[in-house]
Amino acid sequence: MSTSAAKRAKPPPKPADVGDLLRLDLQLCFALYSSGNLMSRLYRPLLEPLGLTYPQYLAMMALWETSPQTVGALGRRLSLDSGTLTPLFKRLEGAGLVARARDPEDQRRVLIALTEAGSALKARAADIPWTVLCQLPLPPAEAVALKATLTRLAAGLSDLVVDEAD
Repeated sequence: MSTSAAKRAKPPPKPADVGDLLRLDLQLCFALYSSGNLMSRLYRPLLEPLGLTYPQYLAMMALWETSPQTVGALGRRLSLDSGTLTPLFKRLEGAGLVARARDPEDQRRVLIALTEAGSALKARAADIPWTVLCQLPLPPAEAVALKATLTRLAAGLSDLVVDEAD
C-alpha cells in the first residue's frame, strides 16, 4: 500500500438509499468538471488577443518557467498525453511561438523551446493571473486555499489513476 493510501481517511458509511448517490448535484467530479469548463471560458477573452487557447496558455506558462523541455516532461507537468500535446505544439510552432527539435542526446525525444516571439509573449500575458483572481467570486485567501486543496487532490488522485502507458 502506498504512503498516501495509508493516509487516506476511511470513507463514511454508505447510506441506505444509494439512489441519491447518483444525483448530479452531489458529485464532486461534476463540480470540478463544470468549474474547470467555466474557468477556461473566463480565460478565453483574455487569451484571444494573445492568439492562445487555454491549453496553449498552460503549455506556454510551463515553457516560460523552463525552456527547452521534452514533450514528455511537458506532458507530465500538464497532465496531458503526447497525442494531445503534439497538435497543440504544432499550432504553437505554426504561430511562431515555439520550435520543435529532436534532442541531440536522445533522438527519440522531442524538445520544445520558446522562440523569441514566444518569450516576448510572456510580458503581454503577465497581468492575466491577477485579472482572473480579481474576477473570482471568492476572496483571494479562499482562492489560495482552494488551489492548495485541489493540488493535494490531484496529487492523491495521481496515485490512484493507472496511466495507460504503464
